[in-house]
Amino acid sequence: MDGRCATPEETLPAVSFRLETLKNRPDFQRASRAPRAAMPGFILQMRRRADGEAEGIRVGFTCSKKVGNAVARNRAKRRLRELARLTLPHQGRDGMDYVLVGRSGATASLPFNTLQSDFVKALGILHGKQRSGPQK
Repeated sequence: MDGRCATPEETLPAVSFRLETLKNRPDFQRASRAPRAAMPGFILQMRRRADGEAEGIRVGFTCSKKVGNAVARNRAKRRLRELARLTLPHQGRDGMDYVLVGRSGATASLPFNTLQSDFVKALGILHGKQRSGPQK
């Protein structure tokens, strides 16, 4: 933190809430075929899991070599993990897989507040709260 008080939307629930992390390639492949929202700093993919699969919110992170060398990829993934940690406990939906894909030159360099507001906007688009195109 930067020394300021946390606002209510920044505070985490009293109960420790740990997001389950996607680790298997088939989970990432299924998410890649699901709806997505492209933002300047990342791409968010969201997949509704079938009945009988694991419960809760699961999240995955990926950055290709296009993002940069190992240092740049790790920095981008750290920022994406922090986005998910701050936002998904409040705005994520049970039974969903979310995959955050880092973008070249943007994920590691955009201001964190911009990434955070874009993440909330992308969740709104994917959850159907907002429309991504002009309304007729």
